[in-house]
Amino acid sequence: MALSKTMSDFVQDALTRVKEILPEEVQRKLHHDQQLVLLDVREGEEFQRGHLPDAILIPRGILEGQAPQLLRDADAEIIVYCGSGMRSALACDVMQQMGYSNVHSMTGGFRAWVQFGGRLEH
Repeated sequence: MALSKTMSDFVQDALTRVKEILPEEVQRKLHHDQQLVLLDVREGEEFQRGHLPDAILIPRGILEGQAPQLLRDADAEIIVYCGSGMRSALACDVMQQMGYSNVHSMTGGFRAWVQFGGRLEH
């Protein structure tokens, strides 16, 4: 029996409900918004190789369990990113279901941030 849905199908479905934000806009917001939360949903070893400034790491696989303890303000502006934008779209979709009202998935993820020339921390 063939599988009926792929990860790409799930991501495309999530993107019908999730707001995206370009790396350039994230950069602008970083300069002007002290309350902005950056959430990295990649794995720990990916995070260690480099991440956006002051990002919080909650890998996608444990997001539902960790977010309520680490992200207590459900109305805070949260920019979620992963490597390519797929896991972050799925994460935003779930976070909205959890009650987070102001989440955005960074278009193209970490790779797009690096290509854009965004600042990194290690």
